[in-house]
Amino acid sequence: MLLTLTTTYGPATDLGYLLHKHPDRCQAFPMSFGQAFVFYPEAGAERCTAALMLDIDPVGLVRGKSTSLEQYVNDRPYVASSFLSVAIAKVFGTALAGQCNQRPELVATAIPLTVSLPVLPCRGGEAVLRQLFEPLGYEVTAQPLPLDDQFPDWGNSPYFAVNLHHTVRLADLLSHLYVLIPVLDDEKHYWVGDEEVEKLLRHGSGWLSHHPARETITRRYLKQQRQLTRLALEQLSEGDRPDPDAEEAPQAQAEEQLEQPISLNQQRMAAVVAALKASGAKRVVDLGCGEGKLLRSLLKDPGFEHIAGVDVSHRALERAQERLERGFFSPTQRSRLNLFQGSLTYRDERLSGFDAATVVEVIEHLDPDRLASLERVLFEFARPQVVIITTPNIEYNSRFAGLPAGTLRHSDHRFEWTRAEFQTWATQVAERFGYRVQFHGIGAEDLAVGTPTQMGVFER
Repeated sequence: MLLTLTTTYGPATDLGYLLHKHPDRCQAFPMSFGQAFVFYPEAGAERCTAALMLDIDPVGLVRGKSTSLEQYVNDRPYVASSFLSVAIAKVFGTALAGQCNQRPELVATAIPLTVSLPVLPCRGGEAVLRQLFEPLGYEVTAQPLPLDDQFPDWGNSPYFAVNLHHTVRLADLLSHLYVLIPVLDDEKHYWVGDEEVEKLLRHGSGWLSHHPARETITRRYLKQQRQLTRLALEQLSEGDRPDPDAEEAPQAQAEEQLEQPISLNQQRMAAVVAALKASGAKRVVDLGCGEGKLLRSLLKDPGFEHIAGVDVSHRALERAQERLERGFFSPTQRSRLNLFQGSLTYRDERLSGFDAATVVEVIEHLDPDRLASLERVLFEFARPQVVIITTPNIEYNSRFAGLPAGTLRHSDHRFEWTRAEFQTWATQVAERFGYRVQFHGIGAEDLAVGTPTQMGVFER
């Protein structure tokens, strides 16, 4: 099984820095299914090629199991498959993560790259191959391989010799290959469970949510398992944005600048922390934690013994981790924190066992028809003693000088409620799930329109 990566970016041997593999060496890596080798067939200033070769041990794969001839005689040692994806993650893991300490500027640079896969399964034919790679900007060359060179009348096999060319960041290219090679093969050599959803969302971050074939990709990657496919597609549609740094950050900054004259965000965090302390909560989960602003405040208070942050976006969680690591928290403080990816509209056992849950400026980002799912996940299944929800008060928008009339505060808001609308919704939720709710305003109060943020504190 072979994969080669070729670049003409000058100097081409910079590919060695990106891959963290020296062009002058041949390196071997033990794998659970055999051995992987990395070597450079060519390494010059104008052109450099790195090769990843897998030597699959088919006997070792089935040793100790009930065997049949099919287990020994198959295509697995020869064709690109999930074995190759595992090898990419292990052998080129640092490059896949987009890290290069010696040449960090290279990580962000789109360079000309050509991928060669001499034997690539394409279940569904060349059309599926193009459907997957061309929307990502690749030039695709595919040569069908005959079933047998000696008997051309037998026709072609489901395998192709494929070249993919694109000017792209290496980390992005490796992510595309990691996900799409098993999708083309429509098979995996290991059990597919919940953790595969997390892998798909992590490696598909930034491109999968907007891929026109994302449903096909998701279904095949998860081996046609309906429940996992549904969960992954829901999380993709809710939270995975193609470029949070380019799109979401400026929008969030605009909202912060809008509210900055009254320091609303600081007041909001302080109000939520105060409500949590008044409740006596020791174990707190922040749903839709984003980049961790509330988590930072909670970590500073030793009264909160266990803190969890949950968000549907992997990129947001990565930024939260980075920002919290820069916050100079001690190892003891950091040990109280757990970050994990999850959807707020699907039942998740990890949300159980907390004294309190916070949902700070989150519900307005959900489509209204998804609120019922959130209500059940939070109030019926997770069911903490205390739930704190904050959301904008749309009546106050008229007091923001920089906000045009009729405009919501954030371009991603699906709605914003008046005080009466929020209180009606919250009261109905409390009655339905056995809670009582109290309402508080956050920020400077205007006698006519109230406060800019409204908060509901649910207790049972």
